[in-house]
This record gives sequence, structure tokens and C-alpha cells, in this order.
Amino acid sequence: MAGVEEIRAGIQLSNRQAEASIAAINEAAMRLDEARNALLNATQGSSQAEVSQSHGMLAEALQTLQGVQSTIRSSIASVEGYAARL
Repeated sequence: MAGVEEIRAGIQLSNRQAEASIAAINEAAMRLDEARNALLNATQGSSQAEVSQSHGMLAEALQTLQGVQSTIRSSIASVEGYAARL
């Protein structure tokens, strides 16, 4: 079995990678929001069901990304608690 320091180092590496994934998700969310805004501007005043549906799906995708970020942050906090108890 790995020693305490090796475990902590592995956890730190994992957390750095998880933080990098949060940053990538932030970038994706910003681009998705830009796409959503472009769609809103392009379809302003449209009453077509497909347009409304697309707006809703993009908003849902943004919420999903926020949920993923929250889950990753919770994972990081959880494993940091474990590392602190080692």
C-alpha cells in the first residue's frame, strides 16, 4: 500500500486535474452562453417552436455545466477532508 505522502501527492495531482477541468468547463460555458446570446439576437421576435426549444436546450446545457462544476468541487472538498485526516 502507498504511504501517506504518496497518497497525499496523488490526491493533490487529482485535484489539480479536477481544477483544470473546472476551468475548461468555465470556458465551454462562456462559449455556450455566447452561442445562446447569438441565437437570441438572430431569432428575436420569432414564435417558432423550434427556436423556443433551442433556447431552452441551450439554457439547460448551461445549467448542466454548472451542476458538473459543483459536483467536481464537492469531490475535491471531500477528498481534501480525507487527505487532512491521513
